[in-house]
Amino acid sequence: CSLRFPGQLNCDLRKLSVNMVPFPRLHFFLVGFAPLTARASQDYRLLSVPELTTQAFDAKNMMCAADPRHGRFLTCAMMFRGSMSSKEVDDQMINIMNKQSGYFVEWIPNNLKASICDVPPQGMKMSSVFIGNSTAIQEAWKRVAEQFAVMFRRKAFLHWYTGEGMDEMEFTEAESNLNDLISEYQQYQDATADEEIDDELE
Repeated sequence: CSLRFPGQLNCDLRKLSVNMVPFPRLHFFLVGFAPLTARASQDYRLLSVPELTTQAFDAKNMMCAADPRHGRFLTCAMMFRGSMSSKEVDDQMINIMNKQSGYFVEWIPNNLKASICDVPPQGMKMSSVFIGNSTAIQEAWKRVAEQFAVMFRRKAFLHWYTGEGMDEMEFTEAESNLNDLISEYQQYQDATADEEIDDELE
């Protein structure tokens, strides 16, 4: 939104892509939005920066069936819209980093970015969008891999693809790539700062 409207802390797509993707293959994000409230009940809900932050990090507000508490965040971005002070936003970011430090990898410092846009969404006083590069997204990939394996074993629907010129090996290769991606997410979830230092020394 800060691409279209002015704000105190601006953020653009280039900054996001540079800051959110520490490794080329790990570029799949969890996205959350707050407040997820019915329009009729908005008048009875007190919105504040702490409330928006808590909601945005909640698993129930994620747009993907993956629970961020089952993984660790490599990087995160919070984009706030509405009238608020940058000090309040900074305080909440520090608060989240302190309270949920176990859910962030320690070997990427300052991996939580925030931006503020002064123009709120239509019909709201303020809102926030959360984008997280979390290793928990491997839950979604595992489900896809399991469902694919069951169907591929029975060669279900395969004739439609081979009839169009695709080779069966392409599916095996795609499955292998997906399993490699899951392993890579798991590797970075288990990695510690000490391991990173040892790798650099070698």
